[in-house]
Amino acid sequence: MDIFISVFIIGWGLNSFTQRDQQVRIALLGTYLAKFKIEKLMENLIQGYLRALGETDPERQEDIWNMLKTAETELREQFNAFVLSFSKVTEPQARVSRLPFALPYTAKWLPGFTFDARKALSIHAHAIAQAATPRDGRTRKEQAFTMMAELFLMQHTCHWYCRSKMVASARLMAQHKSPYAQVLASVEPSTRKAYCAVVGC
Repeated sequence: MDIFISVFIIGWGLNSFTQRDQQVRIALLGTYLAKFKIEKLMENLIQGYLRALGETDPERQEDIWNMLKTAETELREQFNAFVLSFSKVTEPQARVSRLPFALPYTAKWLPGFTFDARKALSIHAHAIAQAATPRDGRTRKEQAFTMMAELFLMQHTCHWYCRSKMVASARLMAQHKSPYAQVLASVEPSTRKAYCAVVGC
């Protein structure tokens, strides 16, 4: 009975500290994101891509693609500004646990099992800018799929920062019906290489 009580108290304490740590992270990231319209732009862009991909009339499809160029440019600019703003947070605030589950104060006690969210977000900013830029040999459909993968991976990093890798992957599956491994395999090879060098894959 004493062992059971001790385990319960330890578990309750860890859970309390974990929740407090996550609330601080959510509030911090939210403070920076509140200055921008990134989430709304991302939602509109993904919906626009799905409309264009489902359109059977080539002329109407082209009209949708053209309209989406403005949203792509705005999202790229907004996300770049956000990353520049977030780069001002201190390193302890930016460290993220590489462990699949959440543990409090991992950055303090297990720094070797963490990565810098500022670096990861900078990689995402570059990837979004690259995906938004037309390129010879890449169709508009291929560009849209690449951009969606880059956006999903960026969103995964934000959720990972706030909660844990396990929660982020579960949300990715619930929101976009896309497994983390599939999204990672769908981004540009340069993104995947740089991202894995920071977070570990």
